[in-house]
Amino acid sequence: MPKPNANLAQLIEDFRFCVGEEKLEYLIELAASLPQLPDWLRSNYQLMTAVEECMSPVHIFLEKSGDVVKIHFDIPQESPTVRGYAAVLQQGLDGLTVDQLQQIPDDIYLQLGLQQVLSGQRQNGIKALMARIKRLAGDL
Repeated sequence: MPKPNANLAQLIEDFRFCVGEEKLEYLIELAASLPQLPDWLRSNYQLMTAVEECMSPVHIFLEKSGDVVKIHFDIPQESPTVRGYAAVLQQGLDGLTVDQLQQIPDDIYLQLGLQQVLSGQRQNGIKALMARIKRLAGDL
């Protein structure tokens, strides 16, 4: 994998300092930092793409500004684990070019050590989330 951007590298480092359930606690803490959809997207919700592989209702939208990509997520408050992972992706991937984004592995969650605290089914969902982001980025 190429060297991640500074935000993603810092998040990976932060998760590496967490042990056991601390990883899950940190993920849930990050869920609170996931911003709400901007008004323009909320009123154009049909632009969002559902990630059917996730157990929780997850919708994403990617926009390109110049050469860089911005990711928007809509995930219910009742799904803090997925919201936390989405916050990691948003903070770690926003501002990358499409080419840089395409180089991030679908299983980036392994570098965070989340396989230690998430069920196999949840891991499949978050892996699918990254794969969907990359497919949508390729369409930009």
